[in-house]
Amino acid sequence: MPTGKREKRNKQFGEWFRQVLINAEILDYRYPIKGCGVWLPYGYKIRRLVTQLLRDLHDATGHEEVQFPIMVTETDLRKEAAHIKDFENEVFWITHGGLKPLEIKYALRPTSETAIYPMLKLWIRSHADLPRRLYQIGSVFRYETKTTRPIIRVRELSTFKEAHTSHATLEDAEIQIKEAIQIYKNFFDACGVPYAISRRPDWDKFPGALYSISFDVIMPDGRTLQSGTVHNLGQNFSKTFDIQYETIDGEHQYIWQTCYGISERGIGALISVHGDDNGIGLIPCLAPIQVIIIPIPHKENPQSIAEVCKKVAEKLENMGFRTEIDQREDLTPGAKFFYWELRGVPIRIEIGPKDVKKEQVVFVRRDTFKKEACRISDLPSRLRQLMDQMSIEMRERAWEWMRKRIYRVDSLEKADELLKKRAGILELLWCGDAGCGHEIEELVSAKLLGTPVDFEEKIEGKCVVCGKKASSFVRAAIAY
Repeated sequence: MPTGKREKRNKQFGEWFRQVLINAEILDYRYPIKGCGVWLPYGYKIRRLVTQLLRDLHDATGHEEVQFPIMVTETDLRKEAAHIKDFENEVFWITHGGLKPLEIKYALRPTSETAIYPMLKLWIRSHADLPRRLYQIGSVFRYETKTTRPIIRVRELSTFKEAHTSHATLEDAEIQIKEAIQIYKNFFDACGVPYAISRRPDWDKFPGALYSISFDVIMPDGRTLQSGTVHNLGQNFSKTFDIQYETIDGEHQYIWQTCYGISERGIGALISVHGDDNGIGLIPCLAPIQVIIIPIPHKENPQSIAEVCKKVAEKLENMGFRTEIDQREDLTPGAKFFYWELRGVPIRIEIGPKDVKKEQVVFVRRDTFKKEACRISDLPSRLRQLMDQMSIEMRERAWEWMRKRIYRVDSLEKADELLKKRAGILELLWCGDAGCGHEIEELVSAKLLGTPVDFEEKIEGKCVVCGKKASSFVRAAIAY
């Protein structure tokens, strides 16, 4: 099926992204503080649907929502040396209360481990308190010194979902890691966003973690966007903050912890992956307006057209479809088509004089622009069927596009050639040695995303650097 052209989106992605954010009224990045933006009403509705999806997925798996302060004391932040070392150049500090210097500085949390864990010490006493699964959705702040980009690289991550879990054993924590990966797979699958799941190299894991796993998305310009991370923290933080529990036998043990986060980068991936030169794309379940009704005016009997539009809208709203009628009289139908295509509304319904006579409407799918007539009496069932079909096809097209941009290469020369073209993700044979990993990054000027965890296969061949027997593939890409 034909889809919208994507030449501008792919070749001029940065400009396309900035323009659709403002023109589709998603986010205005012209706020006077660098790296901060304002979520506009339409964008905030998308944000709310996305965060509700995250809430539903976490609530269904025994997580409980909380909200912690955004300020952390310098004392607590510096307790975990390995953690703060990675973030020390990114912390915003509060040094004064009014005109009075503070005796102990406060930090705006870059993540929330050091905000949450002192409280866990008060709450967790015995094995009966475990496991405990908490999550929150709020802001974290990082003094990003690189070039900032709307949603993709910001100083205030205003839609940061982070989960923190506590367990009695390492085995329980490992089970939680698998559940966290499944939650994120369910989230991105619902968004129709394809992903590669990789275990980060040890030198690029979350500070203080035993290991880190990331979800990476290939963006239209061929760069990858880290859109979700899962970390096994072991007992590193529990020992730092002295979080112990009493076992059944009366002994005291440190808890085992995991954490995992998704920011508004997930929203950036959602609107980019399905977008085209006409605007953003939205999978039906996450569209603030699922159906827009456009009256096609006619000088003869315009009242009947308006009445049918209202009747259809009421019928769809009663069936649970988020529906609006564009009744603006100062715009032509064509201008309205452009307006709603820009905003990614999945289904457009056109109703003109001929449709009124035939007791029908005309559907137009946003993803393929395919038209179809439907009798009003069959409308709700056909619309539900059509949206289910759209969701499946949008997801399949996105996965097909991404799979074509994952390459197996057997030499650094070929890898360098492809990465200079921002071809996507490369998979190279690797012995697992950190020295060889760093050499790959240096020689191809790319970042190692890590080793695949989303498939298993027998590894045969030699490391592309040292020639020794390879232990795994490692993924490399030009990353945001």
